[in-house]
Amino acid sequence: MSTKRCYYEVLGVARDASGRDISVAYRQLAIKYHPDSNPGNEEATILFKEAAEAYEVLSDDQKRTRYDRLGHAGMNGATGGAGFDNVEDIFDAFGDLFGGGGIFGDIFGGGGRGRGRRRHRGADVQCEVSLTLAEAAKGITTHVQFDRREVCVKCSGSGSQPGSKGETCHRCNGHGQVVQSAGILRVQTTCPTCGGAGKLIVDPCGQCDGQGVEAKKVELEVAIPAGVDDGMRVRLNGEGEASRDGGSPGDCYCLIRVLPHPLFKRDGPHLFVDLPIAYTQAVLGAEIEIPTLDGPDTLKIPAGTQSGEVFRLRERGMPDPRGGMVGDLLVQAYVEVPKRLNEQEEALLRDLADLENTNVSPRRKSFLEKLKDYISPSENSSAAE
Repeated sequence: MSTKRCYYEVLGVARDASGRDISVAYRQLAIKYHPDSNPGNEEATILFKEAAEAYEVLSDDQKRTRYDRLGHAGMNGATGGAGFDNVEDIFDAFGDLFGGGGIFGDIFGGGGRGRGRRRHRGADVQCEVSLTLAEAAKGITTHVQFDRREVCVKCSGSGSQPGSKGETCHRCNGHGQVVQSAGILRVQTTCPTCGGAGKLIVDPCGQCDGQGVEAKKVELEVAIPAGVDDGMRVRLNGEGEASRDGGSPGDCYCLIRVLPHPLFKRDGPHLFVDLPIAYTQAVLGAEIEIPTLDGPDTLKIPAGTQSGEVFRLRERGMPDPRGGMVGDLLVQAYVEVPKRLNEQEEALLRDLADLENTNVSPRRKSFLEKLKDYISPSENSSAAE
């Protein structure tokens, strides 16, 4: 079974590399292994995809943080990297990194791959989903609402009034791209005049003001997998904003917010809870009811339990959202010392102290007794003699 290389190793950068260093390293590898400059070289295509996958993760702050903590295992499922299936996906995802598709366009022969004018992918959108810890543990199906821009129904995305065809852009002659020379390289970029459309709008659509898209409020059903943690994202493919030039739509990312729990603290898949126990329970042992996410359960406290001792309940924590093992519930016992005792309790404890030959504080005197000792210490000492 093949093993993925470290993303930092793939790009040839240090783990503390800046975002700019990561972009520069990816550009260099994209030029080196681009399929147009390595025709028929399957190994170069594999390395090209590998570099794109590494860049997709390390250029995103949240994904990079998760990768640094969990490695490749943290990139699977809802929060993982793209894992590009083909080269065209990479063109759609990262073409703008090179100026509107330049390095993926004329620099390698302009249209040699028959792609024509590159269509831009729609923008991604984000929404939030708030869950209780119990909901995060079980997973739920819920509804989310968010705003996104969709293709204008009136003009079908053209931005022009129905019947108006606009005019050809004079700067790019309708190609949507312009070519600039940079040393020995010819870089193709999106035309700044028409924005890549190839045409200029002369009679804007009244419904979308010539934008070709209009804002809509959307409600969708989303399945949240069991075990998600605060800060994770669930991707809804194709539910982002529409492309203005007929490209694929963006994605919607549901940001997970797990609300604090009054009893449990979480660390990855494990849950922690503090359990107060009485001195007698710690000394003699006891069976105590404890809370779990599945309801109350009984924990056996052995005799002689020390304050701070931790008891582990296997697989009573949080499930892995990628289908791995379930975490544990760790119960930390601490001896709760009472601040007040009734007369019987105090008498019993003093008898115990005598049996243990332990020096303890004398019985508390009343305020009046203390005041009397303070005013007439000599009389009290004489009386004692």
